[in-house]
Amino acid sequence: MSKEGNFFEKVYNIARKIPYGRVTSYGAIAKHLGAAKSARMVGWAMRACHNDDTVPAHRVVNKQGLLTGKHHFDGINLMQQLLENEGVIIENNKIVNFDSNFWIPSE
Repeated sequence: MSKEGNFFEKVYNIARKIPYGRVTSYGAIAKHLGAAKSARMVGWAMRACHNDDTVPAHRVVNKQGLLTGKHHFDGINLMQQLLENEGVIIENNKIVNFDSNFWIPSE
């Protein structure tokens, strides 16, 4: 497996641990993996896994709580719909009460 593939798999393993109704950020995952400057690569991993139902990519957002990855999901506002189905409130593509919904990977 390539170095990138190993990194992506580590990202997926963390994403699978994000609790229902909670979110984390690309940067928080990168920091947890000891690659704090690799938030963009975490984003690439999330984009690459949209056909894998075992990875809840919809629970990974940017550091301000914006649904920046939403255009990589099929359908209209699918990312938002999936989060709202879990009880996450979203207004203007941003998670309301982001701090209380935020999950730190080391938890």
